[in-house]
Amino acid sequence: MPSSTPAPTVGRLSQQLVRFAGVGVLSTALHLGLFAAVVRGGAPSQLANGVALVIATVVNTALNRAWTFGVTGRRRLVAHHGQALVVFAITYAATTVALAVLGALVPGAGTLAQTCVVAVANVLSTALRFVAMRRWIFRTPASGGPTAAAPGGPTDRHEPAYAIEGVLESPEGDG
Repeated sequence: MPSSTPAPTVGRLSQQLVRFAGVGVLSTALHLGLFAAVVRGGAPSQLANGVALVIATVVNTALNRAWTFGVTGRRRLVAHHGQALVVFAITYAATTVALAVLGALVPGAGTLAQTCVVAVANVLSTALRFVAMRRWIFRTPASGGPTAAAPGGPTDRHEPAYAIEGVLESPEGDG
């Protein structure tokens, strides 16, 4: 007998985690690559971190918005990136503090050591970033709350359809 079990939610969560991890690997590589390149170009590590993290955050948000959380179209695009900047501030604070601690402990630390410290701080802030994206930035209509759509009303998903478990369905469920 079919029942309404949490399996679809668990399946969607698993899919989101895998996709989030993939996007995270890409954006972390971008962040660290840009950081190392800017430091090698002569910029101070804090400036290099800020520039690289801003660029990686914009790319990360766009990829997670579309691929991980299935949000397409322009509706709430600016709001989503604005919310992601709040999460960016937390990540930036973590990486900035990590670089400051490294600078205090090892004043002449090279690019490799600095890059490793930024990587560790970035990884530590990843869980917070996922929860913020899932529960706040890209909240789905099923989760309720202020960004939830009224039944049959507009959604943050591409109109007139949005994806549920990898299948495109209309908000009214009629195909």
